[in-house]
Amino acid sequence: MPTSPDFKPTPVLTKRIPEDRAQRKTVWFDQYVATGGYKTLEKVLSMQPGEITDQVKAAILRGRGGAGFPAGLKWSFLTPPDGGPRYLAINCDEAEPGTFKDRLLVDFDPHAVLEGIAIAAYACQMQTAYFFIRGEYHHQAKVFQKALEEAYANGIFGKQGLMRGASKFAVDVVLHRSAGAYICGEETALLEAIEGKRGWPRVKPPFPAIKGLFGRPTIINNVETLAAVVPIMEHGVEWWKKMGVESTLPGGMPSYGTKLMGVSGHVNKPNTYELELGIPLRMLVENHCGGMRNGKKFKGAIAGGVSMGVLGTDQYDAPMDFDIGRKYDVLGLGTACPTIFDEDTDMVAVARNICRFFKAESCGQCTPCREGSGWLLKLI
Repeated sequence: MPTSPDFKPTPVLTKRIPEDRAQRKTVWFDQYVATGGYKTLEKVLSMQPGEITDQVKAAILRGRGGAGFPAGLKWSFLTPPDGGPRYLAINCDEAEPGTFKDRLLVDFDPHAVLEGIAIAAYACQMQTAYFFIRGEYHHQAKVFQKALEEAYANGIFGKQGLMRGASKFAVDVVLHRSAGAYICGEETALLEAIEGKRGWPRVKPPFPAIKGLFGRPTIINNVETLAAVVPIMEHGVEWWKKMGVESTLPGGMPSYGTKLMGVSGHVNKPNTYELELGIPLRMLVENHCGGMRNGKKFKGAIAGGVSMGVLGTDQYDAPMDFDIGRKYDVLGLGTACPTIFDEDTDMVAVARNICRFFKAESCGQCTPCREGSGWLLKLI
């Protein structure tokens, strides 16, 4: 059960990353290890893979990429190993307008992401992990590649790495850069792109856990989701559950843990903050972002990516948790990266820009999206 949160900054994933952007520097291998890095990986390699999945499942770690599906439950859908290859795909195709949270981890603590990848790969018995990064993230791709080379050089990955020696298990990590299409953030379009095809979402079922990359069992997880696996395995399930909030909806699922919230728009201090799930939007803006810019009044916000819908002035106190969609008639929490609008904002112009974006980025596979986005733009 979560304790009563005061919603102060909670550095769990960002414990090595200062909130002050001017003080941020990339944490490379030596510094990461000196601050306890890869110790959790060593710990879990003495466990059975199924034990790790059970702990992540018990923690109710909900996916941080948008849908909020429990990561441990997703892992449990895998069929037992049959001797053939199995793949882990990491979704860093952060192309939703207003979303930039995963970039923070890749920019400044890439080894925390790599440790999460290693733990997930071992838990799911994946021999290869593909890190799929947004095409426009040129700098982030270079940072991740350097960190990956450090991890190989220091015996974390590869046939002679730490994992091989401790558990007779080895995993390789491959950096794959997107060509820039927004639709490749959809998990099956991402798999198509890795295979060298057009980013075109697949019909489901079969689901990727059964038939995914190259026709083999595959798990797709978000960057932040995998980074969160490390502190869960380090500190335990009950520690994780003390953060966040319970669901107040009938049959609802709790929102445990912390969340990266990249705030942009008309606030005094736009930034990426790590806070416990459930923080009211008003508190996020006024206590952490320095309030509205130029003393203006709050008019609305898009909670987590432009596809999520708009919260108005009467919803300013909406809790930033996974119940937000059902409570306030928006699509959901999404990436929890809100874009804030002040009283002078032309919301019709906002809607026009959103429709223009989706008209340009629609893959064209289904009629409502292909035709509807264009008609909406014409109507506006």
